[in-house]
Amino acid sequence: MGLRKVTQRVYYLINDRETDRPVLGYIKGDKYALMVDAGNSKKHLEKFNDSIEKLNLRLPDYVAITHWHWDHTYGMHSVTGKTIACEITNEQLKVMSKWKWTDDAMKKRLLTGEDIEFADTNIRKEYENLNDINVVPADIVFKNNLEVELGGLKVILKNVVSPHSKDSVIVYIPEERVVFIGDAYGMDYYNNCEYNAVKLESLINMLGGLEFDVCFPGHSSPINKTEIIEYLKSQYNKISVGNE
Repeated sequence: MGLRKVTQRVYYLINDRETDRPVLGYIKGDKYALMVDAGNSKKHLEKFNDSIEKLNLRLPDYVAITHWHWDHTYGMHSVTGKTIACEITNEQLKVMSKWKWTDDAMKKRLLTGEDIEFADTNIRKEYENLNDINVVPADIVFKNNLEVELGGLKVILKNVVSPHSKDSVIVYIPEERVVFIGDAYGMDYYNNCEYNAVKLESLINMLGGLEFDVCFPGHSSPINKTEIIEYLKSQYNKISVGNE
């Protein structure tokens, strides 16, 4: 499947569960284009770029990263545009850029908790040759919030409180009433799969205050505002009941 059009200026490439490839977004301004997340490999990125070119769209001038996890960042070294990440994301990218990609090194990271089994399994599926992995830091780094002007279209990047990861960034396009939330809605797989109720409540309140019609979760089909809020509230209620 190729790039799917959602609004006049917003497209996306659907996620692929086989090797944990997330949703990739494309936002078209009058002057520039912005990609949401860089994919989990050069192959993933190439699939995205091929889909763009088939629609006669320009390749991304910017690539906004929603958080540091491998499936959203390991294609960064192959993108055409400038990559953008928040400070917390970039610090972890610097750490991963020094990782060695041997079987032994990967197994050691599982023992230390630096990496997790789910990521390790899917990295091995995605990469026939582990030496092809090349983790790089971002070109543009911001703290808290950043506005990107694409020409007749403003994109807001915002580091939000999320149960998934402390560097979670949403990509909000007010004029299109669209928001990409990456994996902000998920549990923290790097912290014993914790699903923190306080952080989840903060995310619910933040999304409730945004004006949008379409929400892109990182690993599923787009849903509307009511659906994402109801889902998150149902998860919050489960946590609250479990803690009683």
